[in-house]
Amino acid sequence: MDEEDVGFYTLDKALESVGFGKFQGLVLAYAGLGWFAEAMEVMILSFIGEAVKSEWGLSSGQESLLSTVVFAGMLMGASSWGLVSDNYGRRKGFLSITVVTSGAGLLSTFSPNYLSLVIIRGFVGFGLGGGSVFLSWFLEFVPASNRGTWMIIFSTFWTFGSIFEASLAWIVMPRLKWRWLLAFSSVPSFLLLLLYGVVPESPRYLCMKGSTSDALQILDKIASVNQTKLPPGILACGRSSVEDKASALSEDRGPLLSSLSKNIMPSESGFSSFFMLFSPKLIQTTLLLWVLFFGNSFSYYGIILLTSKLSSGQSGCFPTIPSYRNFQDSAVYVDVFITSLAELPGLLLSAILVDRVGRKQSMAFMFVLTFILLLPLLTHQPAVLTTCLLFGARMCAIGTFNIASIYSPEIYPTPVRATGVGLASGMGRIGGMVCPLVAVGLVTECHQTEAVVLFLIAIVVSVVCIQLFPYETKGQELSDTMAISS
Repeated sequence: MDEEDVGFYTLDKALESVGFGKFQGLVLAYAGLGWFAEAMEVMILSFIGEAVKSEWGLSSGQESLLSTVVFAGMLMGASSWGLVSDNYGRRKGFLSITVVTSGAGLLSTFSPNYLSLVIIRGFVGFGLGGGSVFLSWFLEFVPASNRGTWMIIFSTFWTFGSIFEASLAWIVMPRLKWRWLLAFSSVPSFLLLLLYGVVPESPRYLCMKGSTSDALQILDKIASVNQTKLPPGILACGRSSVEDKASALSEDRGPLLSSLSKNIMPSESGFSSFFMLFSPKLIQTTLLLWVLFFGNSFSYYGIILLTSKLSSGQSGCFPTIPSYRNFQDSAVYVDVFITSLAELPGLLLSAILVDRVGRKQSMAFMFVLTFILLLPLLTHQPAVLTTCLLFGARMCAIGTFNIASIYSPEIYPTPVRATGVGLASGMGRIGGMVCPLVAVGLVTECHQTEAVVLFLIAIVVSVVCIQLFPYETKGQELSDTMAISS
């Protein structure tokens, strides 16, 4: 028995009926631009540090702080923007995020001294912490049947943002220096701000808030733009008229369709969505996601930094590998450009796997491949083999990273989705901050084996966490309500 039998249809059935068309393409473009902008602002750290250090006579520690403060800002922003988005709407979250990111990004161009640059870049990082809101918002417009594939396509915006930033730095840095690179890199954030007026609210958020008529208006617009039709009947947003039927179906449809005897609305308290993450129903998922994102980021950034160390000759431990010591040499930009390309086949592989074998086993498989590719690096290898192994490891690591970014918003219900994903992303930022302090120091002191062992341990722990997740989300409808144990 189904809701359609009594003239009701769910939001997921509405999305399946209207399909993925031109409307979702526009949503993809806006959300993707958000990730493109974030990738550019993060990748810029690879290029301006040495230039600022040289111009202002900074120490290595001061140079490193420029990167650390951005990641610290992202850590604080990840949870903050998630709370704003879950309590006040995705659109209001976008407005706040883009104002902070674009304003601070441009303002950093005019920094008169080191301290002001550090402070302003910290605000840039705070704005960049809202990347998970773009992810959650796009997810809420995509039909369940091909959600994984489209989320992988969405993830390509990050890779292309990284590649574009390397190309932009290659052109700008030798001619116009670092201030102009900061200015040009803030342009995508300003575009997000300019396009804000045409951004629709998430129909899932509106349903969760009880604004069924507003949600239906957006669904009608999607159907009109896509030249399709909504199902016959009445849109049911998890309200009392269908709660009993939904609860009867929940055992057959899986945890994602679990309904409530009570609906908790985040508007009751600004921090209620935060505390929901630690309820008996979600605490296991929350903690496992934190460990997964930490381990994934630690190994992913470790592979990138290991590649940088082994190719730059900074440690002096690997004489067989070419050294590019001059920062202004174009080889630096070529190196970043080529290593970023490693992510494209990783995205393709994850796109092939994610909707066929599922999220959990896709992540586990690609983690295992990463583990195998890193194993030979426990001992020193020839330069060509080392490069190939690290290229393959980065390819697989970005695949697991992107599938985890799909799985995390799917496993959370709408009232806590952006907050939960934001906090998990924040734990990933901590992994990215810890990695240089631990792993790079080991490589610099010629302890390559110990550094690789740390990456392997992080991968093993992440695989164990994947197996402990309560359920698979492949093909499942998203949950719009928060279940509470009676």
